[in-house]
Amino acid sequence: MTQSDIKRVILITGTASGIGAACARRLASPETALVLTTRSNQADMETVARECRDMGAEVSTITADLTDPDAAKTLVDHAIQTHGRLDQIVSNAGRGDKRRFGAFDSNDLRQAFDLNTVPFLELVNCAAPHLERSDRGRIVFISSFVTYNVGVNDTIFPLTAASKAATEGLASTLAYQLASSGITVNGVAPGYTRKEGGHAAISPEAWEAAAKATPSGRIAEPADIAAAVAFFLSAEASHVTGQILRVDGGLSLV
Repeated sequence: MTQSDIKRVILITGTASGIGAACARRLASPETALVLTTRSNQADMETVARECRDMGAEVSTITADLTDPDAAKTLVDHAIQTHGRLDQIVSNAGRGDKRRFGAFDSNDLRQAFDLNTVPFLELVNCAAPHLERSDRGRIVFISSFVTYNVGVNDTIFPLTAASKAATEGLASTLAYQLASSGITVNGVAPGYTRKEGGHAAISPEAWEAAAKATPSGRIAEPADIAAAVAFFLSAEASHVTGQILRVDGGLSLV
């Protein structure tokens, strides 16, 4: 297969497991080139990469810490140098934090923004000139239900809620700015979502309670989130921008 056979090049962050890995698997195809990245767990990312190659995708991997000021440029440059162009971004990497007020300070808040908000800003700033040259320019970011639903099972995520809400604010204004260029910007807000080894931010008891609190009666699977991401990246979604799709089994209705 030559570069002319590839119809889109997609950069996905946080691909060693969970939602990022599910997105990679969902998007893998002979007509797609994937740039997969993770901060750590490189071995797990390489496993995901092999699975995607088995589905016919052209795949490259790169390890990068998105809190590093140079990371976004490094990732975008890698995509261009390796695959010749960049068409779409899935900004997935981030971290949940359930500490309550009194247990965190302004430095912790800054760190939450460095983990969950600033990487989105840096990626789109670096990638926008390349996306503007694409006829399939798309940006999708992963938000969270904790921005809207406070106190499910008496669990709150103040730092995560603040940083994800800020990302949503950036994304909505970016969607307006880029609309005339044909680039769409959308977000997916998962509910409680299963991860390999369980949800890192809550206890097993809270995990079970979260499933019971969700109207659908179950925790989301990463593949549920990946399906929504795939829609936003698709040709069928070319007239959808500035939206947040809540994939939470009805949790946002509670």
